[in-house]
Amino acid sequence: MLNDVTFGQYYPVKSFVHRTDPRVKLLALIAYIVALFLAKNFYGLAVCFIVLCVTVIAARVPLGRVLRSVKAVLILLVFTAVLNLFFHGGSHLLVHWGIIKIYREGIIFTVFFVFRLFFLVMGSALLTLTTTPVELTDGIESLLKPLKYIRFPVHELALIMSIALRFIPTLIDETNRIISAQKARGADFESGNIFKRIKAIVPILIPLLISAFRRAEELGDAMDARCYSGSKNRTKYKKLKLGWRDLIAALLYASMIAGVVLFNIYAADIFPQIYEYIRIS
Repeated sequence: MLNDVTFGQYYPVKSFVHRTDPRVKLLALIAYIVALFLAKNFYGLAVCFIVLCVTVIAARVPLGRVLRSVKAVLILLVFTAVLNLFFHGGSHLLVHWGIIKIYREGIIFTVFFVFRLFFLVMGSALLTLTTTPVELTDGIESLLKPLKYIRFPVHELALIMSIALRFIPTLIDETNRIISAQKARGADFESGNIFKRIKAIVPILIPLLISAFRRAEELGDAMDARCYSGSKNRTKYKKLKLGWRDLIAALLYASMIAGVVLFNIYAADIFPQIYEYIRIS
């Protein structure tokens, strides 16, 4: 049931993106999200899409594995798309059936919103597919290092985020095992109305919560047995160093933001007729 959820799962392969510094990848993801929300037209989204395609090719991750990450938010994607389609106003009415009104501007805005969310999920999933939890921990801790001067627990926060990402695939496997065991006992998760389906989830959630707490306790005992004491007097086996790959990645994503901003300003002058037709109001 949950085998298609790829968020938090690392895909081991040697590639340009895998060897890029995790700090640069985190900043690149932030820049990508900023560019997506800065984009005010489809030309800006096209720039983000091109950069995403280049990153996927450079990462050598199968496209199907990246696309499967969208399944986790597919219901949310459809729900928000329907809301935008029916409730976004405009001046060009296309469909009027009872209280339902669909405008051309609403369709354009819905398509724009769907693409934006689609690219956002794919970009976020690509980070976890190309970066191990340990690298993510080191990257987050290094980026937040200035906060240590105000006694902010940077190392502990990075460790918590890393453990959370690490346990996503584990909890998914545990959920699949519980579902298979409940089906073997005659449980039915696919028939009945929505209330019966929600009620059928309870026998899954309770064992899953118990298993999660047990794993957390075992992990805590293992860390105590190894004398873990947080960031105090702690050294690193592998130190992060910037290289030529990081410079190329930084230039690529800086160019992406510049391209989005330029299209926001000059798209109406470059493509006046097309821009007027697909303008997002």
